[in-house]
Amino acid sequence: MHTARTLLLTSTALLFFSTGCIGSGVALRPDGSPGPQECPEESKKAMRYMGLRVGDSVLVDLDANQTESRRVTFYDGPIESVTREEFGPFVATSRLYGQVWTSGPQVVIRYYEAQSPTGEKVPLCAVARLGYDQMRKLPESKPGTAVLDGSVAAAFIVDAFR
Repeated sequence: MHTARTLLLTSTALLFFSTGCIGSGVALRPDGSPGPQECPEESKKAMRYMGLRVGDSVLVDLDANQTESRRVTFYDGPIESVTREEFGPFVATSRLYGQVWTSGPQVVIRYYEAQSPTGEKVPLCAVARLGYDQMRKLPESKPGTAVLDGSVAAAFIVDAFR
C-alpha cells in the first residue's frame, strides 16, 4: 500500500510539474511559428545576477547531438545546445536548454535554461540567430522537421520573445 501511495504521489507531482513545462503554452502564429512570450521575472533576475545583458551573445553548436555537421535536422520539441566559448559565468561546453519550432518558414529556437558542466541549471531567456536568412529551412525539410546548412549559430540574451 505504501508503494502504491508513493507511486501515486510521484505521478501526481510529475503531472503537475510537466504542465508548467518551460516553453509550453506558447501561442502559435498562423504559420506555426511561436508568438510573443514574456521572459519570466525569475529569469531576468538570474541574468542580471550573472551579468548577462540583452544583446549579449555566444556561439553555440545548435544541437549537442549533431555538432560539426554540415547539415542539421531539427525536430519540434526540446533542444540541448553547447556553448563554444565563455559566456558570462559559463565556460565553453556549457549547455543551453530550450525549445525548437519548425512549422514556420524558418527554425525558431528559444532557450530557457543554461548549465555549466559542473553547475545547476539556471533560468535565462535567449534565442538562436543567424544573419542572411540562414535559419530558413531548406526545401527538402519534411513536415515537423527543418534542415539547415551548418550546425553553429549565435545565442542572444533577450528580455522577451517576440
